[in-house]
Amino acid sequence: MGAQKKGATRVSEDADALARQPLQAVLLADSFATKFRPITLERPKVLLPLVNVPMINYTLAWLESAGVEEVFVFCCAHSRQVIDYLENSEWYSQPNFLVRTIQSHDSVSAGDALRVIYERNVIQGDFVLISGDTVSNMSLTQALQEHKERKKKDSNAVMTMIIKRSKPSPITYQSRLGTDELFMAIDTSTKQLLYFEDKADHSKGTISLDKTLLADNPSIVLHNDKQDCYIDICSPEVLSLFTDNFDYQHLRRHFVKGLLLDDIMGYKIYTHEIHSSYAARIDNYRSYDIVSKDIIQRWTYPYVPDVKFCGNRATKLERQGMYRASEIVQSCSSQIGPFTVIGYGTKIGNDTKVSSSVIGEGCTIGSNVLIEGSYIWDNVTIEDGCELRHVIVCDGVILKAGAVLKPGVVLSFKVVIGQGFVVPAYSKVSLLQQPTVEDSDEELEYADNSSGTVEISSIRGTADKLNGEMTPESSETHESELGSGGVGYIWSICEGGHEEEWRHSIAPIPADKLAEITQTVDDDHELLTQDGTALLPSGELKSDSFSNLSEDDEMEDSKDDSAYFEKEVEATFLRAVHENVKVEHVILEVNSLRLSYNMTSSDCAGAIFYSMMKLSLETPHASASELLQNATNVISTWQRLLKSYLPETDEEIEVILKFEEMCLESGKEFSVLFALILQLLYDKDLIEEDAILMWANEKEGADESDKVFVKQAEKFIQWLKEAPEEED
Repeated sequence: MGAQKKGATRVSEDADALARQPLQAVLLADSFATKFRPITLERPKVLLPLVNVPMINYTLAWLESAGVEEVFVFCCAHSRQVIDYLENSEWYSQPNFLVRTIQSHDSVSAGDALRVIYERNVIQGDFVLISGDTVSNMSLTQALQEHKERKKKDSNAVMTMIIKRSKPSPITYQSRLGTDELFMAIDTSTKQLLYFEDKADHSKGTISLDKTLLADNPSIVLHNDKQDCYIDICSPEVLSLFTDNFDYQHLRRHFVKGLLLDDIMGYKIYTHEIHSSYAARIDNYRSYDIVSKDIIQRWTYPYVPDVKFCGNRATKLERQGMYRASEIVQSCSSQIGPFTVIGYGTKIGNDTKVSSSVIGEGCTIGSNVLIEGSYIWDNVTIEDGCELRHVIVCDGVILKAGAVLKPGVVLSFKVVIGQGFVVPAYSKVSLLQQPTVEDSDEELEYADNSSGTVEISSIRGTADKLNGEMTPESSETHESELGSGGVGYIWSICEGGHEEEWRHSIAPIPADKLAEITQTVDDDHELLTQDGTALLPSGELKSDSFSNLSEDDEMEDSKDDSAYFEKEVEATFLRAVHENVKVEHVILEVNSLRLSYNMTSSDCAGAIFYSMMKLSLETPHASASELLQNATNVISTWQRLLKSYLPETDEEIEVILKFEEMCLESGKEFSVLFALILQLLYDKDLIEEDAILMWANEKEGADESDKVFVKQAEKFIQWLKEAPEEED
């Protein structure tokens, strides 16, 4: 159960104090937000499945492995569901890991929740504050030690925020995760947070930054390239501060900004940046999609589908990121693509295609069904001929034959879509009618009768009625709204209309929006502070005196960037292969990644070629000749994509070097085919004669071990040198 405990370091005055103060955590099991409606009207967000595991299990599993010994789970909306789940889970029987619940029916914000925690007097020392929709595999040891040491020297150092460099860069980060752009000013010498702004409206290119902040802090760096992981290490004083100031409702917008602006109390917030570890919070449907993909692509290891933790049903990992649980009934003619998870007991019919999707347990999927980039939860029935692209389908939903779900659709629990009915893009469908009065505060997960919105118990009764006790009149209403035999209500589009729906949807970003974002990045615009100081696109102040990153840090960041970039390009390429994406659209996506990670055309060419050759290697083959045929087929099909990133000789040489690297490491099967594939690239006009000869010349003074592939291609190279141009 769980990853091996690493045992976080707890710095204390003496051993007795250490023994008396186990590391505690406060887990907020309520997001106090409406972004997952209509689903969260019926089930709390922390219990929604994330790659077939309730979200809260990822958070608890990480807390246990990080050395936390006692967790207080704060429950508000649907508190009974959360409490019942935990009481019946393995978490209540774990040795040295105590999980307790605290219930409140009156809290409508994180501030209210922390005030209740303070009143209960359960926190005895420093604690970890986290939301139950957070996934991480970081070690807390160093961050905890830094926090304790700072607190010894300065009692006002009450909080340490965990941050991470945005992957990809900040300008496209908003569009990929549906979050607002974030600005932080950090003193690089002390790691103290001096400025925090998460509002999205920076269209004028200016932010309000006090000149004295720059004058008083010579080591300050202003970033818009940091991601807030929403993991905080707090001193007990944090709870009392919420009690002292009832205006503190939101953890960041009110509390963090309030402390930074309060010159009287003098409390300080610090940051701890992680590099190679993973941490992300699921804030909306788009980040749900991105984090799910990260889990499937194993960035969150050991919290991945084929590793058992907290009672999850582990699956078997197959090639190209395919995971299958046991007791699956799959037709021989069905096709399961890469980066796909199939849950226990699911049945898949003839000629059905599933790719880049997560299928839950006990689902029945008919014949000739197409499922792409979607999340199908438990016990869903999909009849013959249905099409689902980039959608979320909750438990118990029924799709009758020929139904089509357009990208961005969300079907809440037990909805029925009529035969042949087409659900429009970005639609949200529920058995519950859309509340006629929306919450005035976006942070509210739900409200009681006094606020004028729909009461949870009331709408639950409505759902039960729709499921089994519908009158003929109500049945006709739902048939007309969702087709013949359909049951449910289509909610109206939000106030922003379709224009804003793409930001928070799991549907791919529309081509025009992607082009717009790419153009924004390409414009290389500068932001200005109030005193006219220029900010680079990276988010740092345009001054050498403010650039205090060490060479080791820069190398570490560069290494991380390259690894993430290649992984993203590979995932993009495989989706294009299995979903028949047009080359033009793939180029647009790769260009966005290139700008996001600040990569060159050479980096793109190397990553694309690597992805192509890896696909060739993972396609079934029994001999070197079959492997060569695989490579020929892939290169022939996607040569226009690769060619678009080979404008000069330098990029062509990068491809040769990348192929050398593969032959020596991850793709040793190619080593005997090096010369033949090199000639194939030449014949396809992907690599010119000059690039090959320059590569060979550069090897002349190298060690013999570095000349292996030059010698293998010796005859071809000699032919290039001697053959007249017209014969070429």
